[in-house]
Amino acid sequence: MKKLNILFFILSCISMQAQTTEPSPALQLSLEEAIALGLENNYNSINSEKEVEKALSQKWEIISQGLPQVNANVDYRNFLKQPVTLIPASFTGGEAGTFEPVRFGTKQNLSGTATWSQLIFDGSYIVGVQSARTLLQISKNAKVKTDLEVRKAVINAYGNVLLAKETVDILNSNLENVVKNLNDTQQIYENGLAEEEDVEQLKITRLTLENNLNRSQRMLDISYQVLNMALGIPVDREVTLTEDLDDLAMQFYDLQLLEESIPVEENIDVRIAQNSAEAAAIFIRLEKAKALPSITGFLNYGATGNSDKFTFFNGDQKYYSQSILGINLNIPIFSSGMRNARTNQKEFEYEQALTELEQIKNQVKLEIESAKAEYKFSLENLEAQQESLALAERIENKNQIKFFEGLASSFELSEAQRQLYTAQQNVLQAMLEVINAKVALETVLSTDTYSEEN
Repeated sequence: MKKLNILFFILSCISMQAQTTEPSPALQLSLEEAIALGLENNYNSINSEKEVEKALSQKWEIISQGLPQVNANVDYRNFLKQPVTLIPASFTGGEAGTFEPVRFGTKQNLSGTATWSQLIFDGSYIVGVQSARTLLQISKNAKVKTDLEVRKAVINAYGNVLLAKETVDILNSNLENVVKNLNDTQQIYENGLAEEEDVEQLKITRLTLENNLNRSQRMLDISYQVLNMALGIPVDREVTLTEDLDDLAMQFYDLQLLEESIPVEENIDVRIAQNSAEAAAIFIRLEKAKALPSITGFLNYGATGNSDKFTFFNGDQKYYSQSILGINLNIPIFSSGMRNARTNQKEFEYEQALTELEQIKNQVKLEIESAKAEYKFSLENLEAQQESLALAERIENKNQIKFFEGLASSFELSEAQRQLYTAQQNVLQAMLEVINAKVALETVLSTDTYSEEN
Protein backbone atom coordinates (compact mmCIF):
# COMPACT_ATOMS: atom_id res chain seq x y z
CA MET A 1 0.00 0.00 0.00
CA LYS A 2 2.85 2.35 0.83
CA LYS A 3 4.47 1.65 -2.55
CA LEU A 4 1.21 2.48 -4.30
CA ASN A 5 1.00 5.82 -2.48
CA ILE A 6 4.56 6.68 -3.51
CA LEU A 7 3.83 5.74 -7.13
CA PHE A 8 0.66 7.84 -7.09
CA PHE A 9 2.63 10.81 -5.72
CA ILE A 10 5.26 10.51 -8.46
CA LEU A 11 2.63 10.29 -11.20
CA SER A 12 0.82 13.31 -9.73
CA CYS A 13 4.03 15.36 -9.79
CA ILE A 14 4.67 14.38 -13.42
CA SER A 15 1.09 15.28 -14.35
CA MET A 16 1.31 18.68 -12.60
CA GLN A 17 4.62 19.40 -14.35
CA ALA A 18 3.11 18.54 -17.74
CA GLN A 19 0.14 20.82 -17.05
CA THR A 20 2.37 23.74 -16.08
CA THR A 21 4.58 23.37 -19.17
CA GLU A 22 3.59 26.08 -21.58
CA PRO A 23 3.88 25.59 -25.33
CA SER A 24 6.58 27.50 -27.16
CA PRO A 25 5.41 30.94 -28.29
CA ALA A 26 4.79 31.49 -31.99
CA LEU A 27 7.90 32.44 -33.93
CA GLN A 28 7.25 35.79 -35.63
CA LEU A 29 9.30 36.22 -38.78
CA SER A 30 9.72 38.84 -41.45
CA LEU A 31 11.13 37.62 -44.76
CA GLU A 32 14.67 38.77 -43.93
CA GLU A 33 14.47 37.12 -40.52
CA ALA A 34 13.25 33.91 -42.13
CA ILE A 35 16.16 33.97 -44.60
CA ALA A 36 18.68 34.51 -41.77
CA LEU A 37 17.13 31.68 -39.76
CA GLY A 38 17.15 29.36 -42.76
CA LEU A 39 20.82 30.05 -43.55
CA GLU A 40 21.67 29.22 -39.94
CA ASN A 41 19.46 26.18 -39.33
CA ASN A 42 18.69 24.63 -42.71
CA TYR A 43 19.95 21.04 -42.82
CA ASN A 44 21.71 21.44 -46.16
CA SER A 45 23.35 24.68 -45.04
CA ILE A 46 24.66 23.04 -41.86
CA ASN A 47 26.05 20.07 -43.79
CA SER A 48 27.72 22.29 -46.40
CA GLU A 49 29.45 24.22 -43.61
CA LYS A 50 30.65 20.90 -42.19
CA GLU A 51 32.08 20.13 -45.63
CA VAL A 52 34.17 23.33 -45.41
CA GLU A 53 35.41 22.32 -41.96
CA LYS A 54 36.19 18.85 -43.28
CA ALA A 55 38.13 20.36 -46.19
CA LEU A 56 40.19 22.41 -43.71
CA SER A 57 41.06 19.20 -41.86
CA GLN A 58 41.94 17.50 -45.15
CA LYS A 59 44.20 20.44 -46.03
CA TRP A 60 46.14 20.04 -42.80
CA GLU A 61 46.24 16.28 -43.31
CA ILE A 62 47.96 16.81 -46.67
CA ILE A 63 50.41 19.37 -45.29
CA SER A 64 51.29 17.28 -42.22
CA GLN A 65 52.42 14.38 -44.41
CA GLY A 66 55.59 16.37 -45.20
CA LEU A 67 56.27 17.32 -41.58
CA PRO A 68 58.29 15.23 -39.10
CA GLN A 69 56.64 11.98 -38.01
CA VAL A 70 57.51 10.25 -34.73
CA ASN A 71 56.35 6.72 -33.90
CA ALA A 72 57.06 4.52 -30.90
CA ASN A 73 56.84 0.75 -30.61
CA VAL A 74 57.02 -1.50 -27.55
CA ASP A 75 57.33 -5.26 -28.00
CA TYR A 76 57.06 -7.77 -25.14
CA ARG A 77 57.59 -11.51 -25.75
CA ASN A 78 57.22 -14.42 -23.38
CA PHE A 79 58.33 -17.72 -24.93
CA LEU A 80 56.10 -20.30 -23.30
CA LYS A 81 58.14 -22.83 -25.23
CA GLN A 82 61.49 -21.57 -26.45
CA PRO A 83 62.48 -22.61 -29.96
CA VAL A 84 65.07 -25.37 -30.24
CA THR A 85 68.07 -25.17 -32.56
CA LEU A 86 70.16 -28.20 -33.60
CA ILE A 87 73.93 -27.79 -33.65
CA PRO A 88 76.59 -30.40 -34.51
CA ALA A 89 77.32 -32.50 -31.44
CA SER A 90 81.03 -32.22 -32.18
CA PHE A 91 80.86 -28.57 -31.02
CA THR A 92 80.27 -29.82 -27.48
CA GLY A 93 82.54 -32.87 -27.63
CA GLY A 94 79.89 -35.27 -28.81
CA GLU A 95 79.87 -37.87 -31.52
CA ALA A 96 80.56 -36.55 -34.99
CA GLY A 97 77.65 -36.66 -37.41
CA THR A 98 75.06 -36.19 -34.71
CA PHE A 99 73.30 -33.05 -33.49
CA GLU A 100 72.69 -31.55 -30.10
CA PRO A 101 69.42 -29.63 -29.35
CA VAL A 102 70.04 -26.27 -27.66
CA ARG A 103 67.98 -23.18 -26.80
CA PHE A 104 69.37 -19.67 -27.33
CA GLY A 105 68.34 -16.49 -25.59
CA THR A 106 66.21 -15.78 -22.58
CA LYS A 107 62.61 -16.77 -22.01
CA GLN A 108 61.29 -13.17 -21.87
CA ASN A 109 62.25 -10.12 -23.94
CA LEU A 110 61.15 -6.47 -23.84
CA SER A 111 62.14 -3.97 -26.52
CA GLY A 112 61.19 -0.37 -27.19
CA THR A 113 61.85 1.66 -30.32
CA ALA A 114 61.26 5.30 -31.31
CA THR A 115 61.54 6.33 -34.96
CA TRP A 116 61.68 9.86 -36.32
CA SER A 117 61.10 10.19 -40.07
CA GLN A 118 61.10 13.18 -42.38
CA LEU A 119 60.01 13.45 -45.99
CA ILE A 120 62.85 15.20 -47.84
CA PHE A 121 61.49 15.20 -51.39
CA ASP A 122 58.36 13.80 -53.02
CA GLY A 123 56.82 15.27 -56.13
CA SER A 124 53.41 13.91 -55.18
CA TYR A 125 53.56 15.75 -51.86
CA ILE A 126 54.35 19.06 -53.55
CA VAL A 127 51.39 18.67 -55.90
CA GLY A 128 49.21 17.56 -53.00
CA VAL A 129 49.98 20.74 -51.05
CA GLN A 130 49.10 22.77 -54.14
CA SER A 131 45.81 20.89 -54.46
CA ALA A 132 44.80 21.58 -50.85
CA ARG A 133 43.85 25.16 -51.65
CA THR A 134 41.76 24.09 -54.64
CA LEU A 135 39.97 21.39 -52.63
CA LEU A 136 39.14 23.93 -49.92
CA GLN A 137 37.88 26.43 -52.50
CA ILE A 138 35.62 23.77 -54.00
CA SER A 139 33.93 23.20 -50.63
CA LYS A 140 33.61 26.96 -50.03
CA ASN A 141 31.96 27.52 -53.39
CA ALA A 142 29.67 24.57 -52.70
CA LYS A 143 28.68 26.29 -49.46
CA VAL A 144 27.88 29.51 -51.36
CA LYS A 145 25.80 27.52 -53.86
CA THR A 146 23.91 25.82 -51.03
CA ASP A 147 23.19 29.11 -49.28
CA LEU A 148 21.81 30.60 -52.49
CA GLU A 149 19.52 27.61 -52.90
CA VAL A 150 18.45 27.81 -49.24
CA ARG A 151 17.64 31.51 -49.62
CA LYS A 152 15.62 30.74 -52.73
CA ALA A 153 13.78 27.88 -51.01
CA VAL A 154 12.94 30.01 -47.96
CA ILE A 155 11.58 32.88 -50.08
CA ASN A 156 9.51 30.49 -52.19
CA ALA A 157 8.12 28.74 -49.10
CA TYR A 158 7.43 32.08 -47.38
CA GLY A 159 5.56 33.31 -50.45
CA ASN A 160 3.55 30.09 -50.68
CA VAL A 161 2.36 30.52 -47.09
CA LEU A 162 1.28 34.09 -47.80
CA LEU A 163 -0.51 32.91 -50.96
CA ALA A 164 -2.33 30.20 -49.02
CA LYS A 165 -3.33 32.68 -46.29
CA GLU A 166 -4.66 35.20 -48.80
CA THR A 167 -6.54 32.43 -50.59
CA VAL A 168 -8.24 31.34 -47.37
CA ASP A 169 -9.17 34.95 -46.50
CA ILE A 170 -10.62 35.63 -49.95
CA LEU A 171 -12.58 32.37 -49.99
CA ASN A 172 -14.01 33.17 -46.55
CA SER A 173 -15.05 36.62 -47.78
CA ASN A 174 -16.55 35.21 -50.98
CA LEU A 175 -18.39 32.52 -49.01
CA GLU A 176 -19.90 35.10 -46.67
CA ASN A 177 -21.11 37.12 -49.65
CA VAL A 178 -22.61 34.08 -51.40
CA VAL A 179 -24.35 32.91 -48.20
CA LYS A 180 -25.90 36.35 -47.81
CA ASN A 181 -27.06 36.31 -51.44
CA LEU A 182 -28.44 32.80 -50.95
CA ASN A 183 -30.40 33.81 -47.86
CA ASP A 184 -31.82 36.89 -49.58
CA THR A 185 -32.72 34.87 -52.69
CA GLN A 186 -34.33 32.17 -50.53
CA GLN A 187 -36.62 34.77 -48.96
CA ILE A 188 -37.47 36.24 -52.36
CA TYR A 189 -38.22 32.73 -53.66
CA GLU A 190 -40.45 31.97 -50.68
CA ASN A 191 -42.33 35.19 -51.48
CA GLY A 192 -42.85 33.96 -55.03
CA LEU A 193 -40.65 36.61 -56.66
CA ALA A 194 -37.77 34.30 -57.74
CA GLU A 195 -37.38 30.91 -59.32
CA GLU A 196 -36.13 27.80 -57.52
CA GLU A 197 -33.29 27.57 -60.05
CA ASP A 198 -31.87 30.84 -58.71
CA VAL A 199 -31.62 29.35 -55.22
CA GLU A 200 -30.12 26.11 -56.50
CA GLN A 201 -27.53 27.94 -58.58
CA LEU A 202 -26.36 29.88 -55.54
CA LYS A 203 -26.23 26.66 -53.51
CA ILE A 204 -23.90 25.16 -56.12
CA THR A 205 -21.66 28.20 -55.82
CA ARG A 206 -21.71 27.92 -52.01
CA LEU A 207 -20.77 24.23 -52.08
CA THR A 208 -17.94 24.91 -54.50
CA LEU A 209 -16.57 27.66 -52.29
CA GLU A 210 -16.84 25.52 -49.16
CA ASN A 211 -14.96 22.69 -50.84
CA ASN A 212 -12.23 25.04 -52.09
CA LEU A 213 -11.98 26.65 -48.65
CA ASN A 214 -11.47 23.29 -46.93
CA ARG A 215 -8.80 22.34 -49.42
CA SER A 216 -7.07 25.73 -49.08
CA GLN A 217 -7.00 25.45 -45.29
CA ARG A 218 -5.30 22.07 -45.57
CA MET A 219 -2.84 23.49 -48.09
CA LEU A 220 -2.10 26.34 -45.68
CA ASP A 221 -1.11 23.85 -42.98
CA ILE A 222 1.14 22.02 -45.42
CA SER A 223 2.67 25.32 -46.59
CA TYR A 224 3.65 26.14 -43.02
CA GLN A 225 5.28 22.74 -42.65
CA VAL A 226 7.22 23.19 -45.91
CA LEU A 227 8.41 26.58 -44.67
CA ASN A 228 9.53 25.08 -41.36
CA MET A 229 11.50 22.44 -43.24
CA ALA A 230 13.23 25.15 -45.26
CA LEU A 231 13.99 27.03 -42.03
CA GLY A 232 15.39 23.91 -40.39
CA ILE A 233 12.99 23.98 -37.44
CA PRO A 234 10.43 21.36 -36.28
CA VAL A 235 7.50 21.14 -38.68
CA ASP A 236 5.03 21.48 -35.80
CA ARG A 237 6.60 24.73 -34.50
CA GLU A 238 4.07 27.57 -34.73
CA VAL A 239 5.25 30.38 -37.01
CA THR A 240 3.64 33.76 -37.62
CA LEU A 241 4.61 35.74 -40.74
CA THR A 242 4.73 39.51 -40.45
CA GLU A 243 4.76 40.24 -44.19
CA ASP A 244 1.80 40.75 -46.52
CA LEU A 245 1.73 39.20 -49.99
CA ASP A 246 0.72 42.42 -51.71
CA ASP A 247 3.39 44.49 -49.94
CA LEU A 248 6.01 41.82 -50.50
CA ALA A 249 5.24 41.69 -54.22
CA MET A 250 5.71 45.45 -54.39
CA GLN A 251 9.06 45.11 -52.62
CA PHE A 252 10.12 42.65 -55.31
CA TYR A 253 9.03 45.02 -58.09
CA ASP A 254 12.41 46.21 -59.39
CA LEU A 255 12.81 47.18 -63.03
CA GLN A 256 16.45 48.15 -62.50
CA LEU A 257 17.31 44.50 -61.88
CA LEU A 258 16.56 43.84 -65.55
CA GLU A 259 19.50 46.07 -66.50
CA GLU A 260 22.05 44.37 -64.27
CA SER A 261 24.71 42.06 -65.67
CA ILE A 262 27.75 40.24 -64.33
CA PRO A 263 30.88 38.69 -65.85
CA VAL A 264 29.89 35.10 -66.45
CA GLU A 265 33.05 33.93 -64.63
CA GLU A 266 31.66 35.33 -61.36
CA ASN A 267 28.56 33.12 -61.43
CA ILE A 268 28.75 30.43 -58.75
CA ASP A 269 28.07 27.55 -61.17
CA VAL A 270 30.90 28.74 -63.41
CA ARG A 271 33.23 29.09 -60.42
CA ILE A 272 32.44 25.53 -59.34
CA ALA A 273 33.13 24.29 -62.89
CA GLN A 274 36.43 26.20 -62.88
CA ASN A 275 37.36 24.52 -59.61
CA SER A 276 36.64 21.15 -61.19
CA ALA A 277 38.89 22.00 -64.14
CA GLU A 278 41.66 23.14 -61.78
CA ALA A 279 41.35 19.91 -59.80
CA ALA A 280 41.55 17.88 -63.04
CA ALA A 281 44.75 19.73 -64.00
CA ILE A 282 46.22 19.01 -60.56
CA PHE A 283 45.50 15.30 -60.97
CA ILE A 284 47.56 15.34 -64.18
CA ARG A 285 50.51 16.87 -62.34
CA LEU A 286 50.04 14.36 -59.55
CA GLU A 287 50.30 11.38 -61.92
CA LYS A 288 53.40 12.86 -63.54
CA ALA A 289 54.94 13.52 -60.13
CA LYS A 290 54.65 9.84 -59.26
CA ALA A 291 57.45 9.18 -61.80
CA LEU A 292 59.89 11.33 -59.79
CA PRO A 293 62.18 9.91 -57.09
CA SER A 294 61.23 10.29 -53.43
CA ILE A 295 63.66 10.74 -50.55
CA THR A 296 62.91 10.07 -46.89
CA GLY A 297 65.22 10.38 -43.90
CA PHE A 298 64.82 8.55 -40.62
CA LEU A 299 66.45 8.25 -37.20
CA ASN A 300 65.82 5.20 -35.04
CA TYR A 301 66.65 4.62 -31.37
CA GLY A 302 65.69 1.64 -29.24
CA ALA A 303 66.59 -0.57 -26.29
CA THR A 304 66.13 -4.26 -25.54
CA GLY A 305 66.04 -6.11 -22.24
CA ASN A 306 66.31 -9.89 -21.72
CA SER A 307 65.44 -12.04 -18.72
CA ASP A 308 64.15 -15.48 -17.79
CA LYS A 309 61.69 -13.81 -15.39
CA PHE A 310 59.67 -10.58 -15.59
CA THR A 311 62.26 -8.24 -14.05
CA PHE A 312 62.05 -5.44 -16.61
CA PHE A 313 61.01 -2.83 -14.05
CA ASN A 314 63.74 -3.72 -11.57
CA GLY A 315 66.56 -1.24 -11.06
CA ASP A 316 69.28 -3.74 -11.92
CA GLN A 317 67.67 -4.83 -15.21
CA LYS A 318 70.10 -4.34 -18.09
CA TYR A 319 68.97 -2.83 -21.39
CA TYR A 320 71.01 -2.81 -24.61
CA SER A 321 70.43 0.15 -26.88
CA GLN A 322 70.79 0.60 -30.62
CA SER A 323 70.31 3.51 -33.04
CA ILE A 324 70.13 3.89 -36.82
CA LEU A 325 70.35 6.98 -39.02
CA GLY A 326 69.44 6.46 -42.65
CA ILE A 327 68.08 7.85 -45.89
CA ASN A 328 65.72 6.00 -48.20
CA LEU A 329 65.73 6.79 -51.91
CA ASN A 330 62.93 5.34 -54.05
CA ILE A 331 63.38 5.64 -57.82
CA PRO A 332 60.49 4.56 -60.10
CA ILE A 333 62.11 2.99 -63.16
CA PHE A 334 59.66 0.91 -65.16
CA SER A 335 55.89 0.36 -64.76
CA SER A 336 55.04 -1.33 -68.09
CA GLY A 337 53.13 1.79 -69.21
CA MET A 338 50.85 1.90 -66.16
CA ARG A 339 51.85 5.46 -65.12
CA ASN A 340 51.53 6.68 -68.69
CA ALA A 341 48.05 5.16 -68.98
CA ARG A 342 46.95 6.83 -65.74
CA THR A 343 48.32 10.17 -66.92
CA ASN A 344 46.42 9.84 -70.20
CA GLN A 345 43.20 9.15 -68.28
CA LYS A 346 43.66 12.29 -66.20
CA GLU A 347 44.36 14.32 -69.33
CA PHE A 348 41.10 13.12 -70.86
CA GLU A 349 39.27 14.04 -67.66
CA TYR A 350 40.84 17.51 -67.81
CA GLU A 351 39.67 17.98 -71.38
CA GLN A 352 36.18 16.87 -70.32
CA ALA A 353 36.26 19.40 -67.46
CA LEU A 354 37.20 22.19 -69.88
CA THR A 355 34.37 21.19 -72.20
CA GLU A 356 31.94 21.15 -69.28
CA LEU A 357 33.21 24.56 -68.17
CA GLU A 358 32.50 26.01 -71.60
CA GLN A 359 29.06 24.40 -71.62
CA ILE A 360 28.20 25.81 -68.19
CA LYS A 361 29.29 29.31 -69.25
CA ASN A 362 26.83 29.18 -72.14
CA GLN A 363 24.14 27.70 -69.93
CA VAL A 364 24.57 30.50 -67.39
CA LYS A 365 24.30 33.14 -70.10
CA LEU A 366 21.08 31.50 -71.26
CA GLU A 367 19.79 31.23 -67.68
CA ILE A 368 20.40 34.94 -67.09
CA GLU A 369 18.51 35.95 -70.21
CA SER A 370 15.71 33.48 -69.47
CA ALA A 371 15.44 34.66 -65.86
CA LYS A 372 15.25 38.29 -67.01
CA ALA A 373 12.55 37.45 -69.54
CA GLU A 374 10.60 35.49 -66.92
CA TYR A 375 10.87 38.30 -64.39
CA LYS A 376 9.80 40.93 -66.91
CA PHE A 377 6.81 38.80 -67.91
CA SER A 378 5.84 38.34 -64.25
CA LEU A 379 5.82 42.11 -63.73
CA GLU A 380 3.71 42.67 -66.84
CA ASN A 381 1.42 39.78 -65.93
CA LEU A 382 0.82 41.21 -62.44
CA GLU A 383 -0.29 44.52 -63.91
CA ALA A 384 -2.57 42.75 -66.39
CA GLN A 385 -4.11 40.51 -63.72
CA GLN A 386 -4.72 43.46 -61.40
CA GLU A 387 -6.53 45.26 -64.21
CA SER A 388 -8.53 42.11 -64.97
CA LEU A 389 -9.48 41.83 -61.30
CA ALA A 390 -10.78 45.40 -61.25
CA LEU A 391 -12.93 44.66 -64.30
CA ALA A 392 -14.19 41.36 -62.85
CA GLU A 393 -15.18 43.10 -59.60
CA ARG A 394 -17.21 45.71 -61.50
CA ILE A 395 -18.86 43.04 -63.67
CA GLU A 396 -19.78 40.92 -60.64
CA ASN A 397 -21.13 43.93 -58.77
CA LYS A 398 -23.28 44.98 -61.73
CA ASN A 399 -24.63 41.44 -62.22
CA GLN A 400 -25.46 41.19 -58.53
CA ILE A 401 -27.47 44.42 -58.71
CA LYS A 402 -29.19 43.27 -61.89
CA PHE A 403 -29.95 39.87 -60.34
CA PHE A 404 -31.81 41.31 -57.37
CA GLU A 405 -33.59 43.75 -59.65
CA GLY A 406 -34.71 40.87 -61.85
CA LEU A 407 -32.68 42.00 -64.86
CA ALA A 408 -30.12 39.14 -64.81
CA SER A 409 -30.45 35.40 -64.35
CA SER A 410 -28.78 33.35 -61.63
CA PHE A 411 -26.61 31.73 -64.31
CA GLU A 412 -25.27 35.13 -65.37
CA LEU A 413 -24.55 36.00 -61.73
CA SER A 414 -22.75 32.67 -61.19
CA GLU A 415 -20.65 33.20 -64.29
CA ALA A 416 -19.67 36.66 -63.08
CA GLN A 417 -18.79 35.26 -59.66
CA ARG A 418 -16.67 32.47 -61.11
CA GLN A 419 -14.91 35.01 -63.28
CA LEU A 420 -14.23 37.12 -60.19
CA TYR A 421 -12.92 34.18 -58.19
CA THR A 422 -10.59 33.20 -61.03
CA ALA A 423 -9.34 36.78 -61.32
CA GLN A 424 -8.65 36.90 -57.58
CA GLN A 425 -6.58 33.71 -57.70
CA ASN A 426 -4.76 34.92 -60.81
CA VAL A 427 -3.68 38.11 -59.02
CA LEU A 428 -2.42 36.18 -56.00
CA GLN A 429 -0.54 33.75 -58.23
CA ALA A 430 0.90 36.65 -60.24
CA MET A 431 2.20 38.24 -57.01
CA LEU A 432 3.88 34.99 -56.05
CA GLU A 433 5.38 34.64 -59.53
CA VAL A 434 6.91 38.11 -59.22
CA ILE A 435 8.58 37.07 -55.96
CA ASN A 436 9.80 33.74 -57.29
CA ALA A 437 10.98 35.18 -60.61
CA LYS A 438 12.99 37.88 -58.90
CA VAL A 439 14.71 35.52 -56.49
CA ALA A 440 15.54 33.24 -59.42
CA LEU A 441 17.11 36.18 -61.28
CA GLU A 442 18.96 37.34 -58.17
CA THR A 443 20.32 33.83 -57.71
CA VAL A 444 21.75 33.56 -61.21
CA LEU A 445 23.15 37.11 -60.99
CA SER A 446 24.70 36.54 -57.57
CA THR A 447 28.45 37.05 -57.17
CA ASP A 448 28.52 36.12 -53.47
CA THR A 449 31.69 34.57 -52.12
CA TYR A 450 32.37 32.53 -49.02
CA SER A 451 32.88 34.59 -45.88
CA GLU A 452 34.34 33.23 -42.65
CA GLU A 453 32.11 35.63 -40.70
CA ASN A 454 28.96 34.33 -42.36
